[in-house]
Amino acid sequence: MDLMGMMGKLKETQQKIEDTKKRLDTVLIDEQSTDGLLKVTLTANRSVKSITIDDSLLEDKEQLEDYMILVINKAIEKATKVNEAELDAVAKMDMPMIPGMDNLFK
Repeated sequence: MDLMGMMGKLKETQQKIEDTKKRLDTVLIDEQSTDGLLKVTLTANRSVKSITIDDSLLEDKEQLEDYMILVINKAIEKATKVNEAELDAVAKMDMPMIPGMDNLFK
């Protein structure tokens, strides 16, 4: 087993993962309520970029809070899927299969 080669490969993969994480900061995920009154934009790294609230939602604090929770959670779910798919692709592409190593990048 070529340990030096594997360590080099591991470093390379870690670098690719870092690069992918940086790139995911520029991937935007848009989500909105079914009536379009609340819109949220996240990065694929699950960082909120913008929230747009229709004035009609400002009348009803409880409805607005419900909308926020619902829409933000949906956006986080979408962003998480994109994030995991991208990082999995990098890890699978470059990783020599070593038993027990597949949990390292989770």
